[in-house]
Amino acid sequence: MQIGIAVDHGGYVLKQAVCESVNRWGYQIKDFGAYDYIPDDDYPDYVFALSNALSRMDIDRGIAVCGSGVGACIAANKVYGIRAGLISDVYSAHQGVEDDDLNMICLGARVVGREYALELIYTFLHAKFTRNKRHQRRINKIKEMENKQR
Repeated sequence: MQIGIAVDHGGYVLKQAVCESVNRWGYQIKDFGAYDYIPDDDYPDYVFALSNALSRMDIDRGIAVCGSGVGACIAANKVYGIRAGLISDVYSAHQGVEDDDLNMICLGARVVGREYALELIYTFLHAKFTRNKRHQRRINKIKEMENKQR
């Protein structure tokens, strides 16, 4: 499974630890930036690149990190086919995938610490969509709305 990551200056502090851990867990990582710490960079630049790759299915899941996670989540969900969630608890990290087919986790580096961020990402990556009929019905409604917006 190939995992994409995008961070801005607010998420840059977590990037190395996330990349190393994701690789250690047996996943390949594709980096969409930021490649350097730039204090006034803009999260949409990185998150849109990540989201577009995920939408094209060039990668299997995405991880976006900014200061609060809010901006990254808003940007990600503007791209067709992205189901990104702002995650700050373990239950939502797996339930979002199991019930809602979440394909991108958004984290706030200033909200969750390093170790907890890694636990949330691990939980997200190891969760599987249940394909329960009621959950699939809901996903289909979301996809229908997305298609109307295209």
